[in-house]
Amino acid sequence: MKTYKLTVFEKDGEKILDETFEASSDNEAKRTGESLLEEKGYLDHTHRCTSPLGKLVLFHA
Repeated sequence: MKTYKLTVFEKDGEKILDETFEASSDNEAKRTGESLLEEKGYLDHTHRCTSPLGKLVLFHA
């Protein structure tokens, strides 16, 4: 399992969520990240999910 990082920002750049989770692949991490965003009500906020190597697997501005 790899550790991914999900970060959500307000429009002014303030970080409002900084969470890590484990997934076995980038595709699984993307699905998990989207689920977490939906669950917490942050789908419309600026967000990113990065892999352990720094690759963006999910991004919304």
